[in-house]
Amino acid sequence: MSNKGYQLLNRVTNRYSRSFINCSNNIKNKQELRYSSTVFNNNNNVKLNKVYKQNRSNQQQQPLYQYFSTSTSTGVRSSTSTLTSVKTRTHTCGELSKNDVGKTVILNGWVSSLRKLGEFIFIVIRDGHGTTQIYCPLENKSLQLCSEVPNVDFNSVDHLKSLRLESVVRVVGVVRERPPKMANPAMSTGDIEVDVSQLVLLNQCRDLPFTIEHDAERVTEEVRLKHRYVDLRRPSVQSNIRLRSKVSMAARHYLTGQQFVEVETPTLFRPTPEGAREYLVPTRHKGQFYSLPQSPQQYKQLLMVGGLDRYFQLARCYRDEDLRADRQPEFTQIDMELSFVDCKQVYNIIEGLIVAMWKEAGYDIKTPFPHYTYRQVLDRYGIDKPDTRYGLELNDITNIFSDTKVEIFRKLLDQPPSSSFTEAEHIIKCIKLPKVQPTMSSKDIDTILNESKTLIPNSPGLVSIRVGSKEWKSMIMKSLSQVEKDKLSERLALEEGDVVLVAAGPRFIVESLLGKVRIFSANLMKERGLLELNPKQFNFLWVDDFPLFTPADYLSDASPLQSTHHPFTAPHPDDMLALLNGEKPSDFEHIRGLHYDIVLNGVELGGGSIRIHNQETQLRVLERVLKLEPHMVQRFNHLLTALSMGCPPHGGIALGFDRLMSLMVGSPSIRDVIAFPKTSGGRELMTNSPASVTTQELIELNLKQIE
Repeated sequence: MSNKGYQLLNRVTNRYSRSFINCSNNIKNKQELRYSSTVFNNNNNVKLNKVYKQNRSNQQQQPLYQYFSTSTSTGVRSSTSTLTSVKTRTHTCGELSKNDVGKTVILNGWVSSLRKLGEFIFIVIRDGHGTTQIYCPLENKSLQLCSEVPNVDFNSVDHLKSLRLESVVRVVGVVRERPPKMANPAMSTGDIEVDVSQLVLLNQCRDLPFTIEHDAERVTEEVRLKHRYVDLRRPSVQSNIRLRSKVSMAARHYLTGQQFVEVETPTLFRPTPEGAREYLVPTRHKGQFYSLPQSPQQYKQLLMVGGLDRYFQLARCYRDEDLRADRQPEFTQIDMELSFVDCKQVYNIIEGLIVAMWKEAGYDIKTPFPHYTYRQVLDRYGIDKPDTRYGLELNDITNIFSDTKVEIFRKLLDQPPSSSFTEAEHIIKCIKLPKVQPTMSSKDIDTILNESKTLIPNSPGLVSIRVGSKEWKSMIMKSLSQVEKDKLSERLALEEGDVVLVAAGPRFIVESLLGKVRIFSANLMKERGLLELNPKQFNFLWVDDFPLFTPADYLSDASPLQSTHHPFTAPHPDDMLALLNGEKPSDFEHIRGLHYDIVLNGVELGGGSIRIHNQETQLRVLERVLKLEPHMVQRFNHLLTALSMGCPPHGGIALGFDRLMSLMVGSPSIRDVIAFPKTSGGRELMTNSPASVTTQELIELNLKQIE
């Protein structure tokens, strides 16, 4: 070794020297060490004696001293220096291969499994990149065992045998090729293993709430979320979180390449009547509150007024609403806004973004995506976010029963609609479940019928028709004429084994009910093996031509109107006159908004619109159509003022990033792609939040707890 090498070794800390001596003292025959070191502390001299065991592999090995580096600063004092001078990890646990055979490596990780076979102990260690099998020959007296954990001994084979799962270790050893019959194709490192010369216990694991390898899928989600720091070690969770990072970086790269500018908008905003319930943030100013933004909607429009013509951010948003599998009280969306654009330009940009993001997960997405109008998807699927991976489309059979003797249908069609809204007209529609009998039992069909009564408010329920080889079975068969039966057979192409589910009532109720029945039936057919839904089949589509306004009650002509999405959406140019001249709610029913949703496999992935950029038009929507009270309109004064100061035409969109990631990885819940999610009740179990505060803290905020 050169003098320079000895000078570097002289800087190894006293603490490390003592621990290494302890390791070495545990080995009876120091002459048999593959790598042995005799460390002398006299006058801070360090002498490294390198001895290779002759009966091991002839492959070139790297001397151990290459793996110890020290600070070159002359100001380091041995009495205060630490083990941070020791080089850790030459490779991750997921990257070693046959190309590394013969190399001496350092790995860090958690003990995933440990087993004793004969005179060997095999350990699989895991980090965030994969797993590697190591082995410790018990006969090898050169094996070094030591601990960096205070007051914990780890210096014997017995200690090694009792090593707890999920303890953290550092391993030094030589990469060996596994015997052909011992290779493990299920591991990325399955062609090799590491012959250990040194194993250091870095931290010990106490009793686990569940084991990573075996119990994680068996315990409840509450247990996993309470110990999320353990749950995060699961390979599937690790993969999801790491992929999420890659996809977010791909989105940023794509958007900046499209000349977008990333801008962070405030998290503390003012309360606004945008729709969903907000989280209010009290301040020490009496009666003054912030709100957490449901979206950066107003800020991003103001950025367009300010001339930042292409904005985006991965925005944190908050909504105090009922939670479910695809909702969290706080969530992330890829938010963007553009000036001087039309709908088609937005479609092209978003499709390019989708392609770039899905490419990170190894998928090749084809564009352009198909387009449907709002009316088309309701007519065919009964929902504005259809899953087109399967059929089960709605069929309008109203005219078949125009002169029927089936009482429930005749009575309905003889009644006039309750209002002049198109959605209030009476119709009869159905869904055909093709050849589901006898695989789906009568009990299964009854389950669908019973479920239909609770799927939507005021549900009229369903009538089922079961098509047999000789006869049909239904509660309406006695009143069903042969002509009606023939027309149904022809229109629906009925065959033996089919089941027809019929609903009758106002259009908005019938289509909504059958839309939910379609989804419920598809899931039941999937359970019975009658329908295959491939989670890796990505059916993207656009839905546009939404109504700009929706009545709160379709059954009343006097019903107040609501924005279908939000009050800033621009009307379709062809419908502008209807907006300016309309008076009563039904006058505004057919006004289309320049709104668009992007849908994937039955999930609304995102939505956006071209915005109103004229102050007078915006005021008319707020005051004359939505009829907001003056104090509510005043909350938008900042936006209205900005629209009067040279606001350019603009539009935008936001994609739900959490939903996007859950669909990409094939998970039914967005909680699987969020590092620290909340439960369905909105609680974060790991830190037990939300939590109560003291009376004094409430007083400082001018608040009082009501018992």
